[in-house]
Amino acid sequence: MILAKVVGTVVATRKDERLVASKLLVARPLDASGQPDGNYLVAVDTVNAGLGDTVLIVSGSSARMAEGYKDSPIDAAIIGVIDQIDTPGIPPRK
Repeated sequence: MILAKVVGTVVATRKDERLVASKLLVARPLDASGQPDGNYLVAVDTVNAGLGDTVLIVSGSSARMAEGYKDSPIDAAIIGVIDQIDTPGIPPRK
């Protein structure tokens, strides 16, 4: 699973028919201390996440296991909105 922050949306008027009515969001992975870590990715939103939300993302074949996306051409799916992260012993990155 990947921790990430939703930073944008993707509008695609032409896409695979299995993705019609799916919301696509741009997310930036985070490290354990909540700092940006890695490249942006586009994920299908399965939990009604929004801009600025911290989310859980699954990728690869796990993404296609999200409800309603079996056999869909997706590589990343948002499967949870995070309320709080507790990381005792992990100092914030400076």
